[in-house]
Amino acid sequence: MLTTFDLDEYVYDALHVGARGFLLKDVRPEQLADAVRAVATGDTLLAPAITRRLVEQYLRRPPPGSRTPLGLGELTDRELDVLRLVARGKSNQQIAGTLFLAESTVKTHLTHLFAKLGLRDRAQAVVLAYESGLIQPGDD
Repeated sequence: MLTTFDLDEYVYDALHVGARGFLLKDVRPEQLADAVRAVATGDTLLAPAITRRLVEQYLRRPPPGSRTPLGLGELTDRELDVLRLVARGKSNQQIAGTLFLAESTVKTHLTHLFAKLGLRDRAQAVVLAYESGLIQPGDD
């Protein structure tokens, strides 16, 4: 893809639908030719500014294999399921339907996981789920 815009959502959308390269129109002609050849041989190529942003975002994530955040390891499997669904924006009713639980059981799980993790509300739970790497943007 060759474009004037280097907005993250454009990069994501382009790569998501199969683009193998993403360059800005200010690229020099010889760089463009090199990029076309690289993509033709199976490589993926991004404009340097985009690569820098991706690396910065990657480095903000918890390192692979890093220690589980304090308290997260204390959650039951079901509490982790509930936390993942809360982080995806599901209501108690939706969580109950997805996990085949009563809505009151979902509320109990939420109460327990909030207490174990020292959280006040769902917003803090969502932040913790993303910051801990429990879920990633785009996870379904």
